[in-house]
Amino acid sequence: MGQQTALFHKHINAGAKIVDFAGWDMPINYGSQIEEHNQVRAAAGVFDVSHMTVVDVGGTEAKQFLQFLLANDVAKLDEIGHALYSAMLNHDGGVVDDLIVYRMNFGYRTVVNCATREKDLNWMADTSADFDVIIEEKPDLAILAVHGPEAIEKVCSVLPKHADKILQLRNFRGTDLGDFFVARTGYTGEKGLELILPGNGATLLWDKLLAAGVKPAGLGARDTLRLEAGMNLYGHDMDESISPIAANMEKTIAWEPANRDFIGKSAAWAAKKSQAEGELPSLVGLVLEQRGVLRRGQTIFTDKGEGIITSGTFSPTLKHSIALARIPVNSEHCQVDMRGQLIPVRIVKPNFVRFGKKFFD
Repeated sequence: MGQQTALFHKHINAGAKIVDFAGWDMPINYGSQIEEHNQVRAAAGVFDVSHMTVVDVGGTEAKQFLQFLLANDVAKLDEIGHALYSAMLNHDGGVVDDLIVYRMNFGYRTVVNCATREKDLNWMADTSADFDVIIEEKPDLAILAVHGPEAIEKVCSVLPKHADKILQLRNFRGTDLGDFFVARTGYTGEKGLELILPGNGATLLWDKLLAAGVKPAGLGARDTLRLEAGMNLYGHDMDESISPIAANMEKTIAWEPANRDFIGKSAAWAAKKSQAEGELPSLVGLVLEQRGVLRRGQTIFTDKGEGIITSGTFSPTLKHSIALARIPVNSEHCQVDMRGQLIPVRIVKPNFVRFGKKFFD
C-alpha cells in the first residue's frame, strides 16, 4: 500500500482503478479513460492531484533565493497571486524539476512533482544555505484541478460567495479565498482552475463538484490531455540529463536582466548556442494520421539523423496518434520504426489541441 490522498476513499466509492504512481495509490481511471478525457474537453472534469508537493518559500531573501534557484525570474511576479512556470536546473543545465511558482502574501508557493519530492526538497535546502529563507513543505494541503469549458462555471456554482473573485481571474493568476487558494493554472489545454486547500476540506468540495455534474477523471486522462496540449512530463520529455533547450522549454528561461545569475545559466546558454549550430536536438510534435500508435522509446529516423519518441499516445480528440520526440534540429522529414517497418510521420509544432480544437496545420 502506498501513500494516499485525503480523497482516496472517494476514489474507491467512485469506482476508481487504483495504481501505484511514484509511491502513491492514485486513480488511473473510473471506468473509461477516453470518456473522462472527452468529458474534460466537452464539459468539466475534476482531478485529485494532491500527490503533488506544495513547498512554501518565505523569509527576507525569498525573492533573491528563487531568482538564483529558478531559470525563470520571479521578479516578473509583480502582484500577489501571479504565477509562472519554471524549471530548477542543476549546474550542468539539466532539469532537476519543472514547477509552478505563485507570489503569495507570505512570499512564494511552489508546486513540484511528487516523483521528485525528496530530490527537490534536498536541492532547495542545499542551494538555500547562503540565503535568509524559510522552506516549508505543506503535506496537509490537497489540490483539486477542475478543467473543461464548463469548469469555472461549475466551481462558481459550488463556491457562490467567491464567484466574483473567481470570474475575475486571468490565466496564471490566483487568489486567496479564506482557506482556499484558487488559480487559473492547469495541465490540460482547457480553461479551468486549480484549488489548493486543507485536506479535510477537499472531500466536501469533491462531493459538491460531483453533485454539480463535474465528473471525476484519473491520471490516464490527465496524461492524454497534457500530451494533446503539448505539455512535457517530467521523466519522459525532460530530466536531469536534458537541457531545457532540448525540451522545448526555452520560454521558461529569463535571460534578462543579464546580470541575474541562476543555477545552470552558463550551461543553458551553451546549449542554446549548440542547438543554433545544429548540434543539440529539439523537441517536436509528431503526427501519425494512419493506423498505429506512437509510443515512448520508438526510434525516429530523419533526414538529419536519428531521434526518439519521449511521449506518445492515441489522441481521443484528434482520433489518431500523436507524440513528442527529440530529433536532430532542423529535420524536415522523418519515419518511425514500428515493429521493423518505417512509417512516415509528420513533424509539427509540439502543440496539438487547444480548447478542444486541433491546433496545428
